[in-house]
Amino acid sequence: MTRHPHPHPRTALPRLAEALPGLPPSCGPVRLVAVDGHAGSGKSTFARRLAEALGGAPVLRLDDIASHDALFAWTERLRRAVLSPLARGETARYAVYDWTERRFGPADRELPPAPVVIVEGVGAGRAALRPFLAQLLWMDVPQEEAWARGRHRDGQVQSDFWDGWEPAELRHFTEDPSRPFAHLLVRQSPEGYELLQGPNETPVGTQVVTLS
Repeated sequence: MTRHPHPHPRTALPRLAEALPGLPPSCGPVRLVAVDGHAGSGKSTFARRLAEALGGAPVLRLDDIASHDALFAWTERLRRAVLSPLARGETARYAVYDWTERRFGPADRELPPAPVVIVEGVGAGRAALRPFLAQLLWMDVPQEEAWARGRHRDGQVQSDFWDGWEPAELRHFTEDPSRPFAHLLVRQSPEGYELLQGPNETPVGTQVVTLS
């Protein structure tokens, strides 16, 4: 019988969703699952589909925590508003940043301490967050390809933003890389998503979703 290094693309996402609730809690009662990768790599879409496969798991978008003035300097805000309450088993409440109005709020958003909570965005696997993570997933799309996708998606109106974003992201991942610590690499194919064993071989239950 032949063994394959990863499940068939059509079964990868359901198998991952089946496996994640079986991981040890990592932030209070919560299994915090990070989806990281370059801007434009498909993190939001994958996180949404994974949340659906989990039956409606809550998703925290780091775009809601970051801001023009703090593209990557949002760790303390995340710790105070989200990680600390979840670690106590409480519902987190945080102000959402409006990228058009350039301000936070006015309304807060709630994030309940569900069995699995997904945090997606560039930097979700940064060193300061990894102690709180049950699993780190990396969208395995090359930097230039991801950025080209993102620029095409956002159009010319966001060109100036991207001109500033690219060097900021490059600097972040140079100083604080996530991919070397990923438990799983996520690659999109015409049939769905493929999951590959990541550089981080720490046994946290990934074998159940990487072997068929």
